[in-house]
Amino acid sequence: MTDVQAADNSGAQAVRTVLTDPENYNAVHQLNSQWTLWFDNPSKRTSTSTWTANLKEIVTMNTVEEFWGVYNSVAIASDLPNGSNYHLFRKGIRPMWEDKANANGGKWGCLFQRSIGEKVNEHWLHTLLACIGETFDASPDVCGVVFSNRKSCFRIAVWTRSASNKEACETIGRHLKTVLGINHSLEYLPHSDSGKGSANILYSV
Repeated sequence: MTDVQAADNSGAQAVRTVLTDPENYNAVHQLNSQWTLWFDNPSKRTSTSTWTANLKEIVTMNTVEEFWGVYNSVAIASDLPNGSNYHLFRKGIRPMWEDKANANGGKWGCLFQRSIGEKVNEHWLHTLLACIGETFDASPDVCGVVFSNRKSCFRIAVWTRSASNKEACETIGRHLKTVLGINHSLEYLPHSDSGKGSANILYSV
C-alpha cells in the first residue's frame, strides 16, 4: 500500500491520514489491487439464471479508507440472513465458478459452529485484511474470499486461481490457518467438483 496525498490548490500542507484526523484527512492509502464486495442470498435461488440476477455488486474499493468506510457501513457478517453470502473479489472477477479466473481453481474452507457468535466477525475481518493487504505469500493466486451464513454454521472460504498449483495452494492454506488462528486441518476442494454432491479433497494443511 502507498500513501497518496489528495490534490488541492492551496499549496504544500501537512499530511493528515485517517489515523491522525478521521474527519479531515487529506491523504489516502492506495491498495495494491482493487477489490469488489458482492452479496447474494442463495436461499432464494431457483435456477442458475435467477441466482445470477440475485448476485449484487455492492462497491469497488481502491484505498484503505474506502475499505473501512464500506466495512463500517454494511451489515456485520454474523447478522446476514441465513443462506446469504458476502464475497470480496479482485475487481473484474465475478464470484462464480464459471468466471475464467476461477474456472481452474478451488477453495480453502473453514467451518465455525454458530455458537461462536460474533467472534466469527473477527475471523472474517482478519481474512479480509489479509486479502486487501496482500499478506499471502502467493497473493496473486488469491481470487477472493467468501463468508457464508448457514443454518448450522458459518463458513469462510478463500478462492484461488489454479487448483493444479500445489505449492501456491498449500502456501495460501497455511497462511489462512495463521490468519484464523486455528490448529485443525483445512481442506482444499477444486471448483470442478462443485455442485456434484461430493468433492475430492485435493490438499490438506
